[in-house]
Amino acid sequence: MVQSQTSANQTDRKSATLLKIRDLQVYFPIHKGIILQKQIGWVKAVDGLNFDMKRKETLGLVGESGCGKSTTGRAILQLIPPTHGQVYFEDTELTKLTGEQLRQIRQWMQMIFQYSYASLNPRMTVGDIVSEPLEIFGLATGRDKQQQVNQLLEMVGLTPEFIHRYPHEFSGGQRQRIVIARALAVRPDFIVCDEPIAALDVSIQAQIVNLMQSLQAELGLTY
Repeated sequence: MVQSQTSANQTDRKSATLLKIRDLQVYFPIHKGIILQKQIGWVKAVDGLNFDMKRKETLGLVGESGCGKSTTGRAILQLIPPTHGQVYFEDTELTKLTGEQLRQIRQWMQMIFQYSYASLNPRMTVGDIVSEPLEIFGLATGRDKQQQVNQLLEMVGLTPEFIHRYPHEFSGGQRQRIVIARALAVRPDFIVCDEPIAALDVSIQAQIVNLMQSLQAELGLTY
């Protein structure tokens, strides 16, 4: 189990309802013209979404390609600014946060991307990739950081010997495990999973699902 300085803070913060989405809307403008562009309408990627999530729950969004599932996840994390609506993480309204306030609360909210290779820096080793969140949030340095990286890799089914390798040296399933380890580094409460097995071989998909279920049970994660 990975330990961090934030464990006590997480215990103090916990409440039954983790996430509340109210009338979430994400619209993208449609423009006409090459030089003098004129807006002629909107693409309503997300239009009036409402739901609540309790801790340790898993909520699945189902729909055809292009219906706004990924946009919803990114809007919840404020990676895409919502056009309208409220996103409450516990009692904090995320759409009103900017700068350092938003950066700090992202420690508790992470994302597992669909295309693992695109989400990993090809110039960074696995050790650097997994340790980067620890450095950004000041959670560990030196030997303690190295120990936490080793523990995270073992937690997702990889060996610490991989820390000096680069993303291109791994299979798709292994890269997705690296992405999961990176997301877990800051011990989040909530993880947005953007079709985390869709780009994997069928033979690997069940392994990743089983891993995520075991991590949810062990760490009390909300997906």
